[in-house]
Amino acid sequence: MMDNDTRKDSGDETHFGFSSVRLGEKQALVDDVFHKVAERYDVMNDLMSFGLHRVWKDALVSSLRPNKTKPFALLDVAGGTGDVAFRVMEAAGTRGRATVCDINGDMLRVGRDRTPKALVDQIEFVQGNAEALPFDDNSFDAYTIAFGIRNVPRIDLALSEAYRVLKRGGRFMCLEFSAVDVPGLDKIYDLFSFKIIPPMGKMVTGDAEPYQYLVESIRRFPSPGRFSTMIRDAGFGEVSARPMSGGIVQLHSGWKV
Repeated sequence: MMDNDTRKDSGDETHFGFSSVRLGEKQALVDDVFHKVAERYDVMNDLMSFGLHRVWKDALVSSLRPNKTKPFALLDVAGGTGDVAFRVMEAAGTRGRATVCDINGDMLRVGRDRTPKALVDQIEFVQGNAEALPFDDNSFDAYTIAFGIRNVPRIDLALSEAYRVLKRGGRFMCLEFSAVDVPGLDKIYDLFSFKIIPPMGKMVTGDAEPYQYLVESIRRFPSPGRFSTMIRDAGFGEVSARPMSGGIVQLHSGWKV
């Protein structure tokens, strides 16, 4: 259910890749993208990143360092296929519990189907919107979101919700693509993104359009400095951004202090 402010803002414009759309229309367009790619999403992640997405996600888990000696509650948002949650739970041990929240039911179905038997009792999958999470205040020790926040129509609302559902002392961690900061690599990266990834997506999933959107959405995401400011504005302290792979990806972190 939308509040008055959300209804009032629904006619404002935002971006969908390089296109301008009404703010209230973006979520349905993003949902359609992920309905199309859900079954082959993780395969395409391996192909597009040459397997580096695994290194980036492992870096997130290593930085998070869940404590195996006490209960640990994770909320992984926009993580429907479960990739990040599985890694964190393996690191957290038997006292860890993860909630995977995604707005897309097809992505959640894939995640449920591929959950390792050893983790079935530690992970639940919940359909929900990052802008209005269906969880109580102060519920989680950590909030993670990997390559999903740029798809949220109102990023500021998602950050505010992350702050709300975290316990005091809880940690926000976000993996997101960024601008390459190595001369020469930036041109190669752009060429690969726009000339190779959409055709690859068509070959693997049967549709190039979702991957055209995905590479365009990376270019529209705020700079690391601007996004760090947004994280601070949501209330987080000790905010940092760590570039990886020549700036292709940033690991953002903040604490609810």
